[in-house]
Amino acid sequence: MLVQAILLPLFVQALLVIAIGVVMAKRRNDAFKAGTHYRDIALREPNWPKPALQAAYAYANQFEMPVLFYVAVIVAIVTRHADIVEVVLAWVFVVCRYLQAFIHITSNNVRYRAMWFGLSAIAVIVMWVWLAIQIFLVAPVAA
Repeated sequence: MLVQAILLPLFVQALLVIAIGVVMAKRRNDAFKAGTHYRDIALREPNWPKPALQAAYAYANQFEMPVLFYVAVIVAIVTRHADIVEVVLAWVFVVCRYLQAFIHITSNNVRYRAMWFGLSAIAVIVMWVWLAIQIFLVAPVAA
């Protein structure tokens, strides 16, 4: 079982979330310095400037599909099925998420952002399918 190998991409993914949170905080701080008032952002649909919104949406996006990734890694470890296939798929997922997030907070080119999002989705789906095959068909885990 490759516990450290499968945990490394998980930590790198967590680092991405932290980095985007820092970018979001900086952009929001810059917005306040540029004149955004608290009353402008107090409602459900705040009036942040576009760069601050991009970072906020990129940050929120890290709590959607990546949750499936985190759980897949944990299940792979707990069931002792953290193999080389899961590790490679984990890295594919994380690299795609970094590229998607970078595009999201910079150019926000939807075509390219969607491509990396789609590839990361495929990677996490394959992680789950591979994990299910390993757990239920190849090497069931004894309770």
